[in-house]
Amino acid sequence: MKIAVISDIHGNLEALKEAFSNIEKRKTDTIVCLGDLVGYGPYPNEVVEFVRENHILNILGNYDAAVLEREFNYIRNTRINEFCMPWAAGELKEENIDYLSTLPREINFQFQNKKVCFVHGSTRSINEYLKEDSKEAEEVMEAFTGDVLVCAHTHIPYESKYGSKILLNDGSIGKPKIGRPNGTYIIMDVKDKNVYAEMIEFTYDYEKTAAAMEKKGILKACIDNIRTGME
Repeated sequence: MKIAVISDIHGNLEALKEAFSNIEKRKTDTIVCLGDLVGYGPYPNEVVEFVRENHILNILGNYDAAVLEREFNYIRNTRINEFCMPWAAGELKEENIDYLSTLPREINFQFQNKKVCFVHGSTRSINEYLKEDSKEAEEVMEAFTGDVLVCAHTHIPYESKYGSKILLNDGSIGKPKIGRPNGTYIIMDVKDKNVYAEMIEFTYDYEKTAAAMEKKGILKACIDNIRTGME
């Protein structure tokens, strides 16, 4: 079973389209999205609709949850979010809000003998950061009863092993924090009772996204992140 894992698109339609095209060439069996379809980028409706129309399995991200509730319960209360969260909430069509409200907070699969759990933040919280080699990651993986935990939220991809258990983070499609304006995702392959993960980094026309953000009056700090891959 070959699975592409994407997340943290954040309204960046250009990055999503390029990622989808890139994934199609790799002939995966399915795509799983770990949430955060909206926020920051200029195309929240178009991103939600692309995911829906292409029947991509999806879970709720913390920014999706914040937009639904119109509160800062799931995101940091910062100057950027004070702009982005109300803006995205105001842009979303009712049918796309309804779609976000139906999303689960995790997906669990079993492939061969491997139990795989997909979450946005962690198994404990939608907005917990499982940074590589962190205390939080160690605690979560110690309590985790499956074989592979796949998370997002940090926007930085990595693979870590905790004994026989694996923790994967796919990074971010549309709002990178890797110091480059490139999207990242994971190809996870479960075969012969083993799990293999490949981190993919791809380029796209980020200036097209930045221009659309400028045209829509989105905060300059958000646009700078698209161009630099730094928060």
